[in-house]
Amino acid sequence: MVKNAATIGRSGVHDFVLIRASALVMASYLLFLVGYLVANPGLDYATWQSLFSGTCVKVYTLLALLAVLIHGWVGLWQVITDYIKSSGLRATLLLTVNLVLLAYFAVGVVILWGV
Repeated sequence: MVKNAATIGRSGVHDFVLIRASALVMASYLLFLVGYLVANPGLDYATWQSLFSGTCVKVYTLLALLAVLIHGWVGLWQVITDYIKSSGLRATLLLTVNLVLLAYFAVGVVILWGV
């Protein structure tokens, strides 16, 4: 059996599960935020800051951020590997996407845990 070296052990089923699981996490986080906004109509900075000062909300937000990044990574990986035929350009684009997503994660952690 021949394996594609670019997949790093992943399969279509693995990508499918990652996309669906990350979508569920993002949807639940969106519902949580909308519910909070509906429950607190006179929202001010102090209330917003107190929400994000709790450890549970920080962990949930970090999980949602990770879900967005996983969702973006799998989607961009599929598009790049499907449409970019030059292996050098494809490797450069995938490296760039990895670095940008890693930077987003680092900035998100610093912002989230800096509150």
